[in-house]
Amino acid sequence: MPKRNCAPSVLLATMWMLFTYISVYVSKYIFVIIDLIAKIPVLFRRKRLKWLSTTGAVAGFAVFFTLWWGALINRFAIDVKEVTVEIPGLPKAFDGYRIAQFSDMHVGTFGSDTTFVAKFVDRINSLHPDLIVFTGDIVNSKTDELPPHTSPFSRLTAPDGIYSILGNHDYGDYSNWPSAAAKQANLDRLKDLQKSMGWRLLLNETEMLRQGNDSVALIGVENIGDPPFKVYGSLIKAYPQLSDSVTKILLTHNPAHWVDSIADHPSQRVALSLSGHTHAMQIEMLGWSPAKYRYPTWGGLYKDSDNQHQLYVNIGGGTVGFPARIGATPEITLITLKSTN
Repeated sequence: MPKRNCAPSVLLATMWMLFTYISVYVSKYIFVIIDLIAKIPVLFRRKRLKWLSTTGAVAGFAVFFTLWWGALINRFAIDVKEVTVEIPGLPKAFDGYRIAQFSDMHVGTFGSDTTFVAKFVDRINSLHPDLIVFTGDIVNSKTDELPPHTSPFSRLTAPDGIYSILGNHDYGDYSNWPSAAAKQANLDRLKDLQKSMGWRLLLNETEMLRQGNDSVALIGVENIGDPPFKVYGSLIKAYPQLSDSVTKILLTHNPAHWVDSIADHPSQRVALSLSGHTHAMQIEMLGWSPAKYRYPTWGGLYKDSDNQHQLYVNIGGGTVGFPARIGATPEITLITLKSTN
C-alpha cells in the first residue's frame, strides 16, 4: 500500500491492482464455498451435487463480470434523474425554476483522462438549467488532481451561474503534509482553481438568487458531517436568521447534517437541502444499497415527519477507492421547483 502522500499516479495504479485482485479472488471464493457445500453429501457416502458445483461456477463468473462491467462500462454511464420538489411559499417567479446538481466527481480517479468529465459537462449543459450546483468532493486527496480537468469544468454554463461547496476529501485530510502551511496552500489552490473555472465557491456563505422582484437564498456550508469526518462548516455563520420567512436552499456535502440539525427542527426553516457524499457505496440494485446501513438518507428525495424540510442526496459522478459502480450509475439531478401556493 502506498503512503498517504504518494503521487496520484501511484495511488491510481494501486487502486487498480487491488481491484483486479479482489475481482479474481472474490469470484473464486464464491465458487469454492458453493462447491464445498456441493461436496457435503460425500461425507455420507453419497454423490457430490454436480449441479450445485455448476451453479457455483456460474455465480463466480457472474460476480467477476459484474465487477468489471461496473469498472469499464457502468462507471462511465450517466443517469439524469428528474425530480420535482414542491415548496410551500416559493416565490412565484421561481415556480418551474430548474437546478442541475452534481456531486463527488473525485477526478483523481480519472487521472489526466478528461473524456468522462467532458462528457459529463456536456450532458449537464444540454439540460439548460437555470442554476448549476456542485455539492463537494471534487478531488480524492490533493488539488494536484484537478488541473487536467479545469478546462472541461470551465465549460459549464447556466444563467444564474455555477455554485459549489467543499466536501471532506477537498481539505487535504487524506494526505500527509510537511507543514500546516503546505496543507493550507493545497486548499487555497483548490479555491483558486474553482474560481478560475467560473465557479462560485460558498464557504459558509449565502447568495441571493433573484428572478424579477423575487429572491431565494442559496446557502453553502463547508463540510459538516458525522464522525470520523471533521467539521469545518457553520450554518449559523452562513445564515444567522434561519427562522425567517425567506425560501432557502442549502448546499451541504454530508446528508448527516440534514438528519442531525435540520430535519424535524421547526426553527431551522430550510425548505430544501442538497447533498452528496454517500455514493450509494457505489452499489445499488433494485432500489437497495448497502449505504442504507450507514446513512438513512443515502440517495434520492427525503422529507422529515412534518414535510417542512426536504433533502435530495445525489449519489455522485465519480468513484473513490473502489473504481467501479455496480448499478449506482453516475448521476446528474435536474430539480424543478414547484410552488404549492
